[in-house]
Amino acid sequence: MKTIQEPAREIPVLAEVDVLVAGGGPAGLMAAQAAAADKSLKVMLVESRSYLGGNLTIGLPILAFLGPKGNQVVKGAAQKFIDRLRARGAASGHKPCKLHMSLTIIDSEAAKDEAFALMEEAGVDVRLYTFVSDALVENGRMRGVVVESKAGRQAILAKTVIDCTGDGDVAFRAGVVCRKGDADGGLQPPTLMFSMRGVKIQDLRDAIVNQPETYDMDRMPKEQFAEGNFITVGLRGQIEKARAAGLDVPVSRTILISGLASDEIWVNMTRVNGTDSTSPESYTRCERTARRQIPVVVAYLKRFVPGFADAWVDKIAPFTGIRESRVIVGRYVLTAEDILAQKKFPDTICMAGYPVDIHHAKGGDCTMIFCEDAYQIPYRVLVPEKVEGLLVAGRCSSMNHEAMAATRVMSTCMALGEAAGTAARLAHAAGVPPSNVDIGALQRELRANDAYLG
Repeated sequence: MKTIQEPAREIPVLAEVDVLVAGGGPAGLMAAQAAAADKSLKVMLVESRSYLGGNLTIGLPILAFLGPKGNQVVKGAAQKFIDRLRARGAASGHKPCKLHMSLTIIDSEAAKDEAFALMEEAGVDVRLYTFVSDALVENGRMRGVVVESKAGRQAILAKTVIDCTGDGDVAFRAGVVCRKGDADGGLQPPTLMFSMRGVKIQDLRDAIVNQPETYDMDRMPKEQFAEGNFITVGLRGQIEKARAAGLDVPVSRTILISGLASDEIWVNMTRVNGTDSTSPESYTRCERTARRQIPVVVAYLKRFVPGFADAWVDKIAPFTGIRESRVIVGRYVLTAEDILAQKKFPDTICMAGYPVDIHHAKGGDCTMIFCEDAYQIPYRVLVPEKVEGLLVAGRCSSMNHEAMAATRVMSTCMALGEAAGTAARLAHAAGVPPSNVDIGALQRELRANDAYLG
């Protein structure tokens, strides 16, 4: 690659803070709130988009607040955020689901509003339109980050940095060992969500309940669709009919999520294989390809799925949702074997119940491996191997490919974020790096905020 020489220059320091959170998605919101519980700390959150919330804002339901046995396994700050949404009629309850353990429907615009309100109440200094472009590391310890914005190139100095970017951007630039994908480098493909209105949802319910041989569902009993919110995963036969009729449907299963409005369905059926969200070229191609797929999916729904004949596209998510990119190598790498065996950890910081759900890097299908019960996640997955003063929370925490396919859902990411922010706060109070935080004290603090650790 051709290069140029950039002259050395002084970078102005935008701010000096105690805790800097990079990324304002589900993990980042919880991390910033938890760190700011000590009002004496200066906590800053930087986000590249024009709003907060990340995947909370793209039409996805929040999966697996409940575990395989039906009990609630994600509580704490994540549940309190749902309570805020429910208080304004912008979230459903946690409905049990045989495939996803549970689904919680939220209003994406209300999630943005509540995210801002949460940060304001916590006293977090939020900076939008701000990209992290480099990490400042001295003698193996984080000193802060370099950011880019309309104001130019600036530095933010921080005693602790929490990487909640989803792509491990800070950790990667800090020299932390990162991995991507399966043994062949294959990444789970992303999806651009969109919603349709004017859907006759009762017609769809009736078809699934009364004609299951035609409108088949993966694993889920037809009774699950009789009332309340639902998510469909199936209608494989209908997709085959559509393909035979000349429609190039990009997925093998029909994934539809009922919205909060009586005629609203969110559609999770675009798929762009081979996307790497850490490459602007690849991510750009993904966005354009996904938008080209939407009319095909709409034509399929109108022709082959009951209730959609007169429906229309109401909105398209502001960005394509990424299932997988970088993950760090931390002091412990969680594996699918750990999850399926419900391995116990002395440093557990949250529970999770979502199954191993791998969307294939090639083709349009998926493999799901179910757990017998909820599983623990240890604190060490948040802690990089060598760089001090850095924690990494969310889907870029230390998991292998198969484990990340289970822990990537928003409920788990929120729990990981809360643990990271709490650890940063306690480490600051004790005068130790986050890697040396008192695990017992961390667990007590999480439980005091109603987190469930098993």
